[in-house]
Amino acid sequence: MNTIDRSPIRIGALAPLTPPGWVQAGRHLLGGLELGIDEINAAGGIAGRSLQLVVRDTAADPRKAVAAVDELASLGVAALAGEYHSVVARAVAARADALRLPFLCSSAVLDTLTEQPTQWIARLAPPQSRGWQVYADFLLAAGHSRIALALDQSVYWASGARILRDCLGRHGGTVVEFDARALAPMALCDELVDNRATALLLLAGYPEPVTSLVKAVRQLLPEILIGAPAGQPEFAEFATMPGGAAIPFLRYLPEHLAPLGARVEADLRRKLSETPSFVAFEGYDTIAVLAEVLRSSGTDRDHMAEAWPNIAVEGTRGQVRFSRTPGIDVWQWTWPPIQVAERHPADPDRFRVLHNG
Repeated sequence: MNTIDRSPIRIGALAPLTPPGWVQAGRHLLGGLELGIDEINAAGGIAGRSLQLVVRDTAADPRKAVAAVDELASLGVAALAGEYHSVVARAVAARADALRLPFLCSSAVLDTLTEQPTQWIARLAPPQSRGWQVYADFLLAAGHSRIALALDQSVYWASGARILRDCLGRHGGTVVEFDARALAPMALCDELVDNRATALLLLAGYPEPVTSLVKAVRQLLPEILIGAPAGQPEFAEFATMPGGAAIPFLRYLPEHLAPLGARVEADLRRKLSETPSFVAFEGYDTIAVLAEVLRSSGTDRDHMAEAWPNIAVEGTRGQVRFSRTPGIDVWQWTWPPIQVAERHPADPDRFRVLHNG
């Protein structure tokens, strides 16, 4: 007689939960994943089997993340989920592809998550080329065509700088770049004046050098727009920095949440004890998608990888469908909502939307 398998279905969850990773982002991502798991299990699980998260901390370290992928694969997880930092997600995607292990990337945006097309990887966040194009459109619409970049050294920041140069250059804009760590904040302010820049974009790490740069520019050049296309001001930790409000940033939320999104927002707020970021919604939607994949294909990894283009899931921010997109070698949700927002200078706990993509 065949016995029915009632063992939990394991999902490997990857998130930055210790420094130098962005811990608040990791906590929000994990909060969304956990809420999604709790709701699926409360509704009876998948074919009578509960879902179980097996969580591993990446600490923004690609090597640590790859080791976690190997461990999770050996533990028999059905799929991988999560990650916030793009460079880490790229390492995870490469290893998951090599192991033929489905990976739903929640929040990382680098266009080139893998070096070649793969059926094993899907992504919820918009690719950097799309989101940062929206940010360039916002700058141009606001009258900013002379842009300075305070640039850190990484593949992610270099990719963002290239997108901004291309997008702004097509419309007659100019972009100048400065090494965010080699140039002292006061010297950077002098360069901004010399180059007649009207906006400075923070393509650099937090808390430093970003904190020192914001302090100097706010004091010496208050008329200059400070922007953060990478989305750092989404998190309350950033807002506690002097001058941390009124910094336009990218976030992946609609201007108005539908009923499902509003209900999940309230649940996430209770779980996190603070306003949930878009990263928390990405975590929740990740589980909603994986649950549908498991319902349609079971836990066979090959069948799961074949399911990406055939599912349609109502997520917190719209219906999720995956397709192949030119220049993107993974299955991509086309498209999540994108907006440029900022924290209100008079009330940093409130957001105001400046531009919808």
